[in-house]
Amino acid sequence: MGLPVVHFEIVGADPAKLRAFYGELFGWDFDLGDASTPVVSQAGEYGFVHGGANPVPGEATDGTVPSMNGGVAGGAGFRPRVLFYIGVPDVEAALRKAEALGGTRRMGPEPADPAPGTLVVGHFADPEGNVVGVAGSA
Repeated sequence: MGLPVVHFEIVGADPAKLRAFYGELFGWDFDLGDASTPVVSQAGEYGFVHGGANPVPGEATDGTVPSMNGGVAGGAGFRPRVLFYIGVPDVEAALRKAEALGGTRRMGPEPADPAPGTLVVGHFADPEGNVVGVAGSA
């Protein structure tokens, strides 16, 4: 097994707008602070997302899966960048909600007609153009 993914960053020119988008889409809460370096984000604009055990239906016998820590950050002059996958119970529903919140579907769900238990994925671009993946079981 390779090293696990333990952190993510979503960076853009309007971090408050991005935090509002992701907070609404995935139910994330943020603790605002400073990044470890100003190369990553303007001072006070790093929105920390803390990992832990989160409920994801059907993914674990106790109903929870560990999640990673991350951050949503940036500010004027920061170029949008990100790529990671979020586990969701329904990929199509997540893509529709992303579109309703101002995102753009880029791919998926794929495969289009999956067998039960098959991994299903999709991609969307957030309001700043960051491409993000969602994944779940059919």
